[in-house]
Amino acid sequence: MATNDTAWTLESVQQLTAMAREGIPVSVMSLKLRRPIEIVAAKLTQLGLTPAPETGA
Repeated sequence: MATNDTAWTLESVQQLTAMAREGIPVSVMSLKLRRPIEIVAAKLTQLGLTPAPETGA
């Protein structure tokens, strides 16, 4: 799977949007989508979505 933001499928974007609405942190989204944190964060910004704050240490 490509790891750049040009390879986002509709399904991936829908999954990302749903996770953002559920308040899931970017680090968890990154793992679930198998994409680098930077790419996930950039896509959220592009979509106008604010990610949940990271929790833990």
